[in-house]
Amino acid sequence: MSTINQIETYLASLPPAKRADMEQLHERILRTLPGCRLWFLDGKNDEGKVVSNPNIGYGETAIKYADGTTREFYRIGLSANTVGISVYVMGLEDKDLLRNTLSDRLGKATVTGYCIKFKKLADIDVAVLMEAVVL
Repeated sequence: MSTINQIETYLASLPPAKRADMEQLHERILRTLPGCRLWFLDGKNDEGKVVSNPNIGYGETAIKYADGTTREFYRIGLSANTVGISVYVMGLEDKDLLRNTLSDRLGKATVTGYCIKFKKLADIDVAVLMEAVVL
């Protein structure tokens, strides 16, 4: 199954309200990052065990591990979770950047070093969220 088909299947599997928010964000990210590489991670490890929520990924970055190795990964991740939606901004060198530049303008969201979590799209300022997408 192609990445686009996997993404469409994932979005279709979500409850209606969350699906609508995720589809809006997906389209907005695609408009913000035209031509970016798309990823889909089903949340399962190599043994097929579920270890995370499924993620839609956009763009590319290199993840650097403590042992010095690197691997290619998405730069922006989008995932539905039990409480709401998470947007991951990978590859930031300054782990305080999101908190310091966006959290006071974003709305009702929790901002960590690389993750922005919120319950529903109406709780946040999407334009501010898109600033994080292009950091």
